[in-house]
Amino acid sequence: MIRSTLAVFVTLLAFGASAQQVETPDAPRPMLKAQATVTGPVVHVGDLVENAGVIAKVAIFRSPDLGSTGTVSADAVADAVRTQALVEIDTGGLAEVTVTRAARTIPAKDIEDAVARSLSVQFNLGNPSDITVTFERQIQAMHVDLSARGEPRIARIGYNRDGRFDATLEIPTGTSTRGLLRVSGRAVATAEVVTIARSLERGAILKESDILVERRPRAEAGRDVLTDRSQAVGLALRNPMQAGRILRTGELVKPDTIQRNEVVTLIYEVPGITLTVRGKALEGGAEGDVISVLNEQSKRNVQGTIIGPGRVMMGQHGARLAANVASAARN
Repeated sequence: MIRSTLAVFVTLLAFGASAQQVETPDAPRPMLKAQATVTGPVVHVGDLVENAGVIAKVAIFRSPDLGSTGTVSADAVADAVRTQALVEIDTGGLAEVTVTRAARTIPAKDIEDAVARSLSVQFNLGNPSDITVTFERQIQAMHVDLSARGEPRIARIGYNRDGRFDATLEIPTGTSTRGLLRVSGRAVATAEVVTIARSLERGAILKESDILVERRPRAEAGRDVLTDRSQAVGLALRNPMQAGRILRTGELVKPDTIQRNEVVTLIYEVPGITLTVRGKALEGGAEGDVISVLNEQSKRNVQGTIIGPGRVMMGQHGARLAANVASAARN
Protein backbone atom coordinates (compact mmCIF):
# COMPACT_ATOMS: atom_id res chain seq x y z
CA MET A 1 0.00 0.00 0.00
CA ILE A 2 2.90 2.37 0.85
CA ARG A 3 4.63 1.61 -2.46
CA SER A 4 1.40 2.27 -4.41
CA THR A 5 0.80 5.57 -2.66
CA LEU A 6 4.45 6.63 -3.30
CA ALA A 7 4.17 5.68 -6.97
CA VAL A 8 0.99 7.74 -7.34
CA PHE A 9 2.66 10.66 -5.59
CA VAL A 10 5.67 10.60 -7.91
CA THR A 11 3.38 10.33 -10.94
CA LEU A 12 1.29 13.27 -9.79
CA LEU A 13 4.41 15.30 -9.04
CA ALA A 14 5.79 14.67 -12.51
CA PHE A 15 2.38 15.41 -14.09
CA GLY A 16 2.13 18.59 -12.00
CA ALA A 17 5.56 19.77 -13.14
CA SER A 18 4.59 19.07 -16.75
CA ALA A 19 1.17 20.71 -16.32
CA GLN A 20 2.78 23.75 -14.72
CA GLN A 21 5.00 24.21 -17.75
CA VAL A 22 2.11 23.73 -20.19
CA GLU A 23 -0.31 25.97 -18.28
CA THR A 24 2.17 28.81 -17.90
CA PRO A 25 2.58 30.24 -21.36
CA ASP A 26 5.08 32.83 -20.13
CA ALA A 27 7.53 30.15 -18.82
CA PRO A 28 10.80 29.88 -20.84
CA ARG A 29 10.67 27.01 -23.28
CA PRO A 30 13.13 24.13 -22.71
CA MET A 31 15.89 24.30 -25.35
CA LEU A 32 18.61 21.85 -26.28
CA LYS A 33 22.19 23.07 -25.77
CA ALA A 34 24.79 22.64 -28.50
CA GLN A 35 27.62 22.01 -25.99
CA ALA A 36 27.92 21.05 -22.38
CA THR A 37 30.77 20.71 -19.88
CA VAL A 38 30.27 18.49 -16.86
CA THR A 39 32.44 17.90 -13.82
CA GLY A 40 30.98 14.73 -12.36
CA PRO A 41 30.52 11.10 -13.40
CA VAL A 42 26.94 11.65 -14.65
CA VAL A 43 25.18 14.09 -16.99
CA HIS A 44 22.08 15.83 -15.66
CA VAL A 45 19.07 17.09 -17.60
CA GLY A 46 20.06 20.69 -16.89
CA ASP A 47 23.50 20.09 -18.41
CA LEU A 48 21.89 19.44 -21.80
CA VAL A 49 18.65 21.43 -21.65
CA GLU A 50 18.16 25.10 -20.89
CA ASN A 51 15.13 25.92 -18.71
CA ALA A 52 14.73 22.31 -17.56
CA GLY A 53 12.90 23.42 -14.43
CA VAL A 54 12.49 21.05 -11.49
CA ILE A 55 14.12 18.11 -13.26
CA ALA A 56 17.37 19.97 -14.05
CA LYS A 57 19.27 17.92 -11.42
CA VAL A 58 18.00 14.53 -12.61
CA ALA A 59 20.83 12.28 -13.87
CA ILE A 60 20.20 10.76 -17.31
CA PHE A 61 23.55 9.71 -18.84
CA ARG A 62 27.00 8.58 -17.80
CA SER A 63 29.68 11.24 -18.37
CA PRO A 64 32.59 10.76 -20.81
CA ASP A 65 35.96 9.76 -19.38
CA LEU A 66 37.94 12.46 -17.57
CA GLY A 67 39.32 14.99 -20.01
CA SER A 68 37.50 13.51 -23.00
CA THR A 69 34.60 14.64 -25.19
CA GLY A 70 31.63 12.70 -26.54
CA THR A 71 28.35 13.36 -28.28
CA VAL A 72 24.73 12.41 -27.62
CA SER A 73 22.00 12.65 -30.24
CA ALA A 74 19.10 15.07 -29.85
CA ASP A 75 16.68 12.12 -30.12
CA ALA A 76 18.40 10.33 -27.22
CA VAL A 77 18.12 13.46 -25.07
CA ALA A 78 14.42 13.85 -25.95
CA ASP A 79 13.72 10.20 -25.07
CA ALA A 80 15.58 10.51 -21.76
CA VAL A 81 13.79 13.66 -20.59
CA ARG A 82 10.40 12.43 -21.80
CA THR A 83 10.46 9.86 -19.01
CA GLN A 84 10.82 12.78 -16.61
CA ALA A 85 7.59 14.41 -17.86
CA LEU A 86 9.43 16.95 -20.02
CA VAL A 87 7.58 16.25 -23.24
CA GLU A 88 8.65 18.93 -25.68
CA ILE A 89 12.15 20.37 -26.26
CA ASP A 90 13.14 22.98 -28.81
CA THR A 91 16.18 21.42 -30.52
CA GLY A 92 16.95 24.52 -32.55
CA GLY A 93 17.80 22.26 -35.45
CA LEU A 94 20.57 20.47 -33.54
CA ALA A 95 21.17 16.80 -34.31
CA GLU A 96 23.45 16.18 -31.32
CA VAL A 97 25.01 17.71 -28.21
CA THR A 98 28.76 17.72 -27.53
CA VAL A 99 29.59 16.80 -23.93
CA THR A 100 33.03 17.37 -22.36
CA ARG A 101 34.14 15.98 -19.00
CA ALA A 102 36.22 18.66 -17.29
CA ALA A 103 39.43 17.45 -15.66
CA ARG A 104 42.76 18.54 -14.30
CA THR A 105 45.63 17.53 -16.58
CA ILE A 106 48.92 16.22 -15.19
CA PRO A 107 51.50 16.57 -17.99
CA ALA A 108 53.91 13.72 -18.68
CA LYS A 109 56.72 16.22 -18.01
CA ASP A 110 55.61 16.45 -14.36
CA ILE A 111 56.13 12.72 -13.96
CA GLU A 112 59.52 12.90 -15.67
CA ASP A 113 60.58 15.79 -13.43
CA ALA A 114 59.51 13.91 -10.29
CA VAL A 115 61.70 10.95 -11.31
CA ALA A 116 64.67 13.21 -12.10
CA ARG A 117 64.41 15.06 -8.77
CA SER A 118 64.28 11.82 -6.82
CA LEU A 119 67.28 10.36 -8.68
CA SER A 120 69.21 13.56 -8.11
CA VAL A 121 68.67 13.47 -4.35
CA GLN A 122 68.86 9.75 -3.65
CA PHE A 123 71.62 8.73 -6.05
CA ASN A 124 73.68 11.92 -6.35
CA LEU A 125 73.27 12.30 -10.11
CA GLY A 126 73.71 16.04 -10.09
CA ASN A 127 71.26 18.77 -11.01
CA PRO A 128 67.81 17.36 -11.97
CA SER A 129 67.86 19.48 -15.14
CA ASP A 130 71.00 17.60 -16.22
CA ILE A 131 69.34 14.17 -15.94
CA THR A 132 67.81 12.76 -19.12
CA VAL A 133 64.96 10.36 -18.34
CA THR A 134 63.70 7.89 -20.97
CA PHE A 135 60.70 5.68 -20.17
CA GLU A 136 60.36 2.14 -21.47
CA ARG A 137 56.75 2.92 -22.32
CA GLN A 138 55.74 6.38 -23.44
CA ILE A 139 54.08 8.33 -20.65
CA GLN A 140 50.90 10.16 -21.63
CA ALA A 141 49.35 13.16 -19.91
CA MET A 142 46.97 12.03 -17.17
CA HIS A 143 43.48 13.43 -16.53
CA VAL A 144 42.23 13.48 -12.95
CA ASP A 145 39.27 14.98 -11.14
CA LEU A 146 39.20 18.76 -10.85
CA SER A 147 39.28 18.40 -7.08
CA ALA A 148 42.66 16.63 -7.17
CA ARG A 149 45.37 18.62 -5.41
CA GLY A 150 49.12 18.19 -5.17
CA GLU A 151 51.77 16.94 -7.57
CA PRO A 152 53.03 13.46 -8.49
CA ARG A 153 55.46 12.20 -5.87
CA ILE A 154 57.80 9.24 -5.65
CA ALA A 155 56.72 6.49 -3.28
CA ARG A 156 59.63 4.19 -4.15
CA ILE A 157 62.53 4.25 -6.63
CA GLY A 158 65.44 1.98 -7.49
CA TYR A 159 68.45 2.76 -9.68
CA ASN A 160 71.32 0.71 -11.11
CA ARG A 161 74.62 2.21 -12.17
CA ASP A 162 73.96 0.99 -15.71
CA GLY A 163 71.27 3.68 -15.83
CA ARG A 164 68.11 1.62 -15.33
CA PHE A 165 65.46 2.77 -12.86
CA ASP A 166 62.14 1.46 -11.57
CA ALA A 167 59.77 3.76 -9.68
CA THR A 168 56.30 3.89 -8.17
CA LEU A 169 54.60 7.29 -8.06
CA GLU A 170 51.58 8.50 -6.15
CA ILE A 171 49.27 10.49 -8.42
CA PRO A 172 46.57 12.81 -7.00
CA THR A 173 43.18 11.62 -8.28
CA GLY A 174 40.63 13.38 -6.05
CA THR A 175 40.11 15.56 -3.00
CA SER A 176 41.77 13.08 -0.65
CA THR A 177 42.70 10.16 -2.91
CA ARG A 178 45.87 9.20 -4.74
CA GLY A 179 46.51 6.48 -7.30
CA LEU A 180 49.70 4.55 -7.99
CA LEU A 181 51.65 4.63 -11.24
CA ARG A 182 54.62 2.37 -11.89
CA VAL A 183 57.23 3.43 -14.43
CA SER A 184 60.64 2.18 -15.54
CA GLY A 185 63.32 3.18 -18.00
CA ARG A 186 66.78 4.67 -18.15
CA ALA A 187 68.22 7.82 -16.60
CA VAL A 188 71.57 9.31 -17.54
CA ALA A 189 73.42 12.27 -16.06
CA THR A 190 74.25 14.55 -18.98
CA ALA A 191 76.18 17.70 -19.79
CA GLU A 192 75.89 20.30 -22.51
CA VAL A 193 78.69 19.98 -25.08
CA VAL A 194 79.53 21.50 -28.45
CA THR A 195 79.36 19.07 -31.39
CA ILE A 196 79.99 19.19 -35.14
CA ALA A 197 76.76 19.59 -37.13
CA ARG A 198 78.21 18.25 -40.41
CA SER A 199 81.38 16.57 -41.63
CA LEU A 200 84.20 19.08 -42.20
CA GLU A 201 87.72 19.00 -43.65
CA ARG A 202 90.93 19.91 -41.90
CA GLY A 203 91.39 23.66 -41.65
CA ALA A 204 87.67 24.45 -41.96
CA ILE A 205 86.81 27.62 -40.07
CA LEU A 206 83.81 27.00 -37.86
CA LYS A 207 80.65 29.07 -38.27
CA GLU A 208 77.52 29.12 -36.13
CA SER A 209 75.79 26.75 -38.55
CA ASP A 210 78.63 24.22 -38.28
CA ILE A 211 78.16 23.50 -34.60
CA LEU A 212 75.45 22.40 -32.20
CA VAL A 213 75.05 22.42 -28.44
CA GLU A 214 73.71 19.03 -27.33
CA ARG A 215 73.25 17.03 -24.19
CA ARG A 216 75.50 13.99 -24.02
CA PRO A 217 76.14 11.46 -21.23
CA ARG A 218 78.49 12.98 -18.69
CA ALA A 219 80.75 9.95 -19.08
CA GLU A 220 81.46 10.97 -22.69
CA ALA A 221 82.50 14.47 -21.69
CA GLY A 222 85.86 15.39 -20.21
CA ARG A 223 87.44 18.47 -18.80
CA ASP A 224 88.66 19.56 -22.22
CA VAL A 225 85.28 19.55 -23.99
CA LEU A 226 83.80 22.79 -25.27
CA THR A 227 80.52 23.80 -23.63
CA ASP A 228 79.75 27.09 -25.38
CA ARG A 229 79.44 28.03 -29.06
CA SER A 230 81.61 31.10 -28.57
CA GLN A 231 84.54 28.83 -27.73
CA ALA A 232 84.49 27.35 -31.24
CA VAL A 233 83.17 29.94 -33.71
CA GLY A 234 85.99 31.46 -35.77
CA LEU A 235 88.51 28.71 -35.01
CA ALA A 236 89.71 26.06 -37.47
CA LEU A 237 89.77 22.28 -37.22
CA ARG A 238 93.17 20.73 -36.68
CA ASN A 239 91.97 17.49 -38.35
CA PRO A 240 88.96 16.34 -40.42
CA MET A 241 85.84 15.66 -38.33
CA GLN A 242 82.66 13.67 -38.80
CA ALA A 243 79.19 15.01 -37.94
CA GLY A 244 78.20 14.44 -34.32
CA ARG A 245 81.75 14.51 -32.94
CA ILE A 246 82.23 16.27 -29.59
CA LEU A 247 84.63 19.21 -29.88
CA ARG A 248 87.61 19.43 -27.55
CA THR A 249 89.99 22.31 -27.03
CA GLY A 250 92.99 20.48 -28.52
CA GLU A 251 91.16 19.88 -31.79
CA LEU A 252 90.85 23.57 -32.66
CA VAL A 253 93.46 26.05 -33.82
CA LYS A 254 93.48 29.60 -35.00
CA PRO A 255 92.57 29.71 -38.71
CA ASP A 256 95.46 29.85 -41.18
CA THR A 257 96.49 33.40 -41.90
CA ILE A 258 98.68 32.17 -44.74
CA GLN A 259 97.86 29.25 -47.03
CA ARG A 260 100.35 26.77 -48.47
CA ASN A 261 101.95 27.98 -51.76
CA GLU A 262 100.71 31.52 -51.09
CA VAL A 263 103.00 34.33 -52.22
CA VAL A 264 104.22 36.19 -49.13
CA THR A 265 106.53 39.00 -48.18
CA LEU A 266 109.61 37.97 -46.20
CA ILE A 267 110.66 40.69 -43.77
CA TYR A 268 114.25 41.06 -42.48
CA GLU A 269 114.50 43.66 -39.77
CA VAL A 270 117.30 45.04 -37.59
CA PRO A 271 117.43 48.36 -35.78
CA GLY A 272 117.21 51.10 -38.37
CA ILE A 273 116.91 48.79 -41.37
CA THR A 274 114.02 46.75 -42.80
CA LEU A 275 114.48 44.55 -45.87
CA THR A 276 111.72 42.75 -47.72
CA VAL A 277 111.84 40.04 -50.34
CA ARG A 278 109.27 37.98 -52.21
CA GLY A 279 108.72 34.40 -51.05
CA LYS A 280 106.40 31.42 -51.36
CA ALA A 281 104.92 29.74 -48.30
CA LEU A 282 105.77 26.02 -48.24
CA GLU A 283 103.12 25.41 -45.57
CA GLY A 284 100.13 27.17 -44.12
CA GLY A 285 99.76 28.54 -40.64
CA ALA A 286 98.04 30.94 -38.28
CA GLU A 287 99.40 34.17 -36.88
CA GLY A 288 102.27 33.35 -34.55
CA ASP A 289 103.12 30.03 -36.23
CA VAL A 290 106.62 29.37 -37.57
CA ILE A 291 106.52 28.16 -41.20
CA SER A 292 108.96 27.36 -44.00
CA VAL A 293 109.16 29.83 -46.87
CA LEU A 294 111.08 29.68 -50.17
CA ASN A 295 113.09 32.87 -50.68
CA GLU A 296 112.49 33.38 -54.40
CA GLN A 297 115.59 35.59 -54.72
CA SER A 298 118.10 33.22 -53.12
CA LYS A 299 116.13 30.03 -53.86
CA ARG A 300 116.75 28.92 -50.29
CA ASN A 301 114.24 27.64 -47.77
CA VAL A 302 114.06 29.78 -44.67
CA GLN A 303 111.84 29.85 -41.60
CA GLY A 304 109.88 32.72 -40.24
CA THR A 305 106.99 33.70 -38.01
CA ILE A 306 103.65 34.71 -39.46
CA ILE A 307 102.88 38.24 -38.29
CA GLY A 308 99.86 38.95 -40.45
CA PRO A 309 98.16 38.13 -43.76
CA GLY A 310 100.89 37.56 -46.37
CA ARG A 311 103.70 38.69 -44.04
CA VAL A 312 106.43 36.51 -42.52
CA MET A 313 109.10 37.86 -40.18
CA MET A 314 112.47 36.17 -40.43
CA GLY A 315 114.13 34.81 -37.32
CA GLN A 316 117.72 35.14 -36.07
CA HIS A 317 119.22 33.99 -39.36
CA GLY A 318 117.28 36.68 -41.15
CA ALA A 319 118.39 39.25 -38.60
CA ARG A 320 122.09 38.36 -39.18
CA LEU A 321 121.57 38.59 -42.93
CA ALA A 322 120.01 42.02 -42.58
CA ALA A 323 122.92 43.15 -40.36
CA ASN A 324 125.50 41.97 -42.92
CA VAL A 325 123.65 43.77 -45.67
CA ALA A 326 123.56 46.94 -43.59
CA SER A 327 127.30 46.65 -42.78
CA ALA A 328 128.19 46.18 -46.42
CA ALA A 329 126.13 49.19 -47.33
CA ARG A 330 128.04 51.38 -44.84
CA ASN A 331 131.42 50.22 -46.17
